[in-house]
Amino acid sequence: MKLEIRKASIKDLDALTKVEASCFPVAEAATRVSLEQRIKTFSESFFVAEIDGTIIGFVNGCVINGTVIYDKLYEDSTLHIPEGKYQTIFGLDVISEYRNQGIAAKLMNYMIDVSKVAGRKGVILTCKAKLIHYYTKFGYVNMGISESVHGGAKWYDMVLDI
Repeated sequence: MKLEIRKASIKDLDALTKVEASCFPVAEAATRVSLEQRIKTFSESFFVAEIDGTIIGFVNGCVINGTVIYDKLYEDSTLHIPEGKYQTIFGLDVISEYRNQGIAAKLMNYMIDVSKVAGRKGVILTCKAKLIHYYTKFGYVNMGISESVHGGAKWYDMVLDI
């Protein structure tokens, strides 16, 4: 079993849509159309985890100049600023059969490394309370309750300075 992390491509769209649907409730999951726009707009920050040719997870997010994710970002990929200061994480997905094996951590570290190479000031994300502890392991700092109401959930803003 060899894990490969690579850039997403449009040919991955069906698999990515299935992974997203398996990882998030309907109200929070990115749609097929949204995932397609993300691949087309910011493929340089959309990476898949693949084992033996099968996509088992992914990480993605646009780049902005602010330090918080706001809901409009999920809907409008044109808000991506290629030379922006902060890499967002919209989703860190791993299908259930492959969880608790360090794959999400490898995806996260890959995105952090790519962000460093690109000269970003940091990486930002929102998460639910139960995941704050997980993200602090990477060095993220909890900035408090987010203004995001994406999917009707309560989110926390997390920032990693790099």
